[in-house]
Parts: sequence; C-alpha cells; structure tokens
Amino acid sequence: MKDRLNSTLDQISEYLAHRKGLLPFLGLLLIILNFLLQFLPISGWIGESNFLLHLGLVIAILGFLIAWAL
Repeated sequence: MKDRLNSTLDQISEYLAHRKGLLPFLGLLLIILNFLLQFLPISGWIGESNFLLHLGLVIAILGFLIAWAL
C-alpha cells in the first residue's frame, strides 16, 4: 500500500513539475465558472452556493505552493 501511494505521488509530482501553471489555471477557471453560474437561472445547491469559488481558490493556492516547492 505504501509503495503504491509513493509511486502515485512521484508520478503526480513529476507531471506537475513540468506544468507549474496547471493548478492555478484550473482554479481560476473554477472561479470564473462560479461567477458565471450566478447569472444563470440554475436551481439547486450548485447554482445557489459558492462551492466552485471556494474549491477554485483552494486549488489555486495549492497550485502556487506546489509550483514554488518544485
């Protein structure tokens, strides 16, 4: 179990090392999508909450931290 987790984290780290702007860009897209969903007549929790805003912010911050560390 530990070996599989270590190899998976190594693969993710190697993938993100060459694409340092991917996670901040993905976070920015989620924030923009949340902004656009506020103006559409969508009922339900995804249209009424700010889930994508918070998720995008967390992903963007983690992306900057990972890019800085790599």
